[in-house]
Amino acid sequence: MRTYKIITIISLMLTAVGIYSCKTKFETTKESYSAVQSPEAFERGKTLVFSICAGCHYNRSVNKFIGTKIEDVPGIAGTVYSANLTHSKTHGVTVRYSDAEIKHLLKTGVARDGTFKSYMLRPNMADDDINDIIVYLRSDDPAVAAADTTVGLTHYSFIGKIYMNGAAKTIPYVPVPHRPTEPVALGAYLVDNLGCFHCHSKSLTKLDYLHPDQTKGYLAGGMKLKGEPGHDKYASNITPDKNTGIGDYTQLQFRKAIKDGEAPDRKLHPPMPKFERLSDNEVDAIFAYIKTVPASDNKVKED
Repeated sequence: MRTYKIITIISLMLTAVGIYSCKTKFETTKESYSAVQSPEAFERGKTLVFSICAGCHYNRSVNKFIGTKIEDVPGIAGTVYSANLTHSKTHGVTVRYSDAEIKHLLKTGVARDGTFKSYMLRPNMADDDINDIIVYLRSDDPAVAAADTTVGLTHYSFIGKIYMNGAAKTIPYVPVPHRPTEPVALGAYLVDNLGCFHCHSKSLTKLDYLHPDQTKGYLAGGMKLKGEPGHDKYASNITPDKNTGIGDYTQLQFRKAIKDGEAPDRKLHPPMPKFERLSDNEVDAIFAYIKTVPASDNKVKED
């Protein structure tokens, strides 16, 4: 029996080494694409970048997209820092990407070097929105102006590298020309692309990016997240359950929670951001969609 256990452990170790050593690379895009510039595209892009990308890339100590330390990565996986999205020629990332490569990265998770970035995925994002994101990232707005600095260098542990390689899988490029306009459909689109379901579901490692509503524990909360230093937070249940979710929220209460960080019974804290740049119509669409989600009776642990 002891010999069997030793053989099993050795086999698992060799499998892990095999996964790590066989680094997966994917084909990058050969598309010829340039984002279409306009004042409207810039404004929409700024809203999208601050609503989607800022959570990881915006450093509030300098009010620039120079990156931050990603606190929710378990220590056993290593130390991870988000990229500098400014125009810096020494430390910036976007200056090394073509418009087509940024679009491909967001839709498929495949970086320009062929590696897979599971945390970058937005496969259901509309081409119009991606266009506007690129327009903003290429703009001269102060938040993306060149900042020749880095907040730190990412270092994955052996286990982290195994996970990243194991997570690599082909994500099909799904064309989505325009975002929906019907309120419930728009709400579902925003819950997906703003990343609401990333934090408010069961596990960050088991998200269904192509079919968000099939994610385990979808919007039922409970995930433990890093808040302000020394204060972990548990993501709220935002299904329409009246006992453990937000089934009793009015539209105005929901709007105030999302845009001002003020829920009916408490003040919301990081990592929950304030989506101040979203329009009332967009927030109301999210509320309309959430009311259609099956209620989940899931009591979340108190902070």
